[in-house]
Amino acid sequence: MSERLTLFVEVVLPIPMAKAFTYRVPFELNDQIQRFVRVIVPFGKSKFYTGIITSISETSPKDFQAKYIEFVLDDEPIIYPAQYSFWQWVANYYLAPIGDVMNAALPSYFKLASETKVILHPDFEEKNVNLTDREILIVDALSVQEELNLSDISQICGVKTVQPIIKRLIDLKVIITREDLSERFSEKKASFIVLEENYKDENLLSNLLEELSKKTKDAGKEKVILTFLHLSQTNQNEFQPIDKKDLIRMGCSESSIKSLVKLQVLRQESLVISRLNYINEFSSELPKLSEKQEVALTQIIDFHSENKTVLLDGVTGSGKTALYMHLIAKTIKEKKQVLFLVPEIALTTQLIDRLAAVFGKQVGVYHSRFNSNERIEIWNKIKNNSSADNKSTDYQIVVGARSSIFLPFNNLGLVIVDEEHESSFKQYEPSPRYNARDMSMVLAQGFKAKVVLGSATPSIETVYKAKEGKFGHVYLTERFSKVEMPEIFVADLKKEKASNQLNGSFSSFLISEIKTALSQNEQVILFQNRRGYNPFWSCEVCQHSPNCVNCDTTLNYHKTKNVLLCHYCGYSTSPMGSCMECGSNRLSMNGFGTERIEDELTLLFPDARIGRMDQDTTRTKNSHQKIINNFQDGNIDILIGTQMVAKGLDFDNVRLVGIIDADMLLKRTDFRAFEKAFQLMSQVAGRAGRRDKRGIVVVQTHQPDHWLIERLIDHDYERFVEFETSERRNYHYPPFYKLIRFTLKHPNREKVENGSQYFGQQLRSIFNERVIGPEYPIIPRINNQYIQEIILKIENEAPLKKVKERLVELTDQFYSVPDFKPIRLTIDVDPA
Repeated sequence: MSERLTLFVEVVLPIPMAKAFTYRVPFELNDQIQRFVRVIVPFGKSKFYTGIITSISETSPKDFQAKYIEFVLDDEPIIYPAQYSFWQWVANYYLAPIGDVMNAALPSYFKLASETKVILHPDFEEKNVNLTDREILIVDALSVQEELNLSDISQICGVKTVQPIIKRLIDLKVIITREDLSERFSEKKASFIVLEENYKDENLLSNLLEELSKKTKDAGKEKVILTFLHLSQTNQNEFQPIDKKDLIRMGCSESSIKSLVKLQVLRQESLVISRLNYINEFSSELPKLSEKQEVALTQIIDFHSENKTVLLDGVTGSGKTALYMHLIAKTIKEKKQVLFLVPEIALTTQLIDRLAAVFGKQVGVYHSRFNSNERIEIWNKIKNNSSADNKSTDYQIVVGARSSIFLPFNNLGLVIVDEEHESSFKQYEPSPRYNARDMSMVLAQGFKAKVVLGSATPSIETVYKAKEGKFGHVYLTERFSKVEMPEIFVADLKKEKASNQLNGSFSSFLISEIKTALSQNEQVILFQNRRGYNPFWSCEVCQHSPNCVNCDTTLNYHKTKNVLLCHYCGYSTSPMGSCMECGSNRLSMNGFGTERIEDELTLLFPDARIGRMDQDTTRTKNSHQKIINNFQDGNIDILIGTQMVAKGLDFDNVRLVGIIDADMLLKRTDFRAFEKAFQLMSQVAGRAGRRDKRGIVVVQTHQPDHWLIERLIDHDYERFVEFETSERRNYHYPPFYKLIRFTLKHPNREKVENGSQYFGQQLRSIFNERVIGPEYPIIPRINNQYIQEIILKIENEAPLKKVKERLVELTDQFYSVPDFKPIRLTIDVDPA
């Protein structure tokens, strides 16, 4: 590239803007410019951002004078062209600014901006790092002031562009960004033993061993060195650090290790290790498949040869994971990458352990709970693994939550979406509001990769596409161990109440079944999809209930903390002793959550060991895993939980599942209410009887004759889907129509109503009767913001590109009205 050529670049910034920005390249940076490297650019009056170059040209902008880029951060691109094409698809389909997509896709480390806050790394020791004068100035300032933003640091150092300095300090582990602290996550470390440099000399090491062998008292030290050498030495005669626990596990004493450390033969270091218990030498073979599974595997491969996405429709316990593993092995043999999407990474440890046992270090995990340094390390591993000349197989298989679709794959061969029906794959806030299941198919298409969608209760949209022949449809209709599906019974709460047999939240039938299970040393899972003690308190005299001050909803009572809490904004207050309206002390607690169920069970079964798994008991790191491990190890007899207990769990000894309040799931007003209710109850029911004994499920309801309950008892999801599909067709809902939801928010009720009416009229002028609303949702005010919603229904046959072009025009027109500029208008394509 000619040094004096005047170049201009288009740069995408991680801000909510729908376009790239043009900058001029200083002549001295011409040779460093290439697509998809990061650059530091000025934006606005005094801000600097890290952006990505998306195109290079010699054409200067006509309407304005372009600012200069300040610095080039990378020697090579940090994303691939295919990734950027994928970003553009996401932005266009979900009507999201490309800057929002960039923000969602890249770890925060890649996006240093003027507002980024930095603090000293907790493990930083100045004596161990050689710093420049400017870096010392930053460290000194952070010693006095706890945190600084990049603008502060720019003033301290006397330079405009400080991102390169910050990048080096992060690499040296001198500082971390404030974002790292907000993600309650810390590196896992272990004590490793390292051979001191002097003793890497073969003669010196031989002499030492000879001396130790002469004295009986030194036998322990000799064993440590011999064991260390056995574990540590590689084919290249290098010495790898060895986990101290591995030495002790092989019979070495801790005192002998300490003695060798004192003698400066060995050195003990604290090193970061993976949270996965990887098995370096693969300890397990691929699971053997049953006849039915073999047939299913052949069908999947045949559909894949036709380039079809495959729906693996298998009942709970049918062995879908075993099929996934055989497909993964086939893909790995082809030297391609695998993306294994799961709804919630925190609840899939059993799955990850099974994969790691077969594929070892080829399995990697990616999710938002990793801090930014760890995420960047994983990002680089996957990117390097994508290179054709890369020999490492680490992270060949990535198990991840929805954000992992943005990782830098360049050789993707297979995408698996497990529990594809789960709403957790949908991103709600912030923009882009994407669905990872749907996006995964677009991602795979770019690589000509194969796709498998797996579920025991697939979404109606997915089943419809399979029925239409757009997807391959493969069934697994029986459990792997040939154990029958659980027997489902209904407890009629109306009858039990009339005959005075109800005991708190429990029917006499459920209590009887719990007693039977406990007497046979079997475990019980009780499902109630509401946390806390009571949904609300009310006055028996005037019916007043304490409400949240920020939201139009009642406060939930949490007995453990003895507070009334809002589950939407987090507002809390002390429980009231008397009614705030009439002063009466006749207060009643209505409804029940997981806390209350736990309380009642303690009285009913005082000898039972009871655990609870909900948002309140799983806030701390690894707390959910401790509960799962305790239950799996038999240390908990009865596990109470919200929908967490329905996901990714496989237990040997669960005989009974109780669904405490099915009515709560059936009362929702969402058009997907029945679908979600059936899926959730079916999934939690599937936890019962997973091995050699048929399980029992008790569903408590006031509506025992409800058609959905009847389908659930028969495990007849197919007839349920037929009925729901017919309803959706009649009332113009997916899969026959696409939905786009517009949400308008503002603290002023009148302003949001006026804005909604205006925007609704503009939509109707184009889309006529396809527009529903505006109207308030069930909770019209959250966090002091009034909310109005408008739904647009578009036929599948409609030209979606033209529809979205008109919507962009209408949005621009809306914000051109001065009164409506403060209103927040969000667009959600395909709301879940």
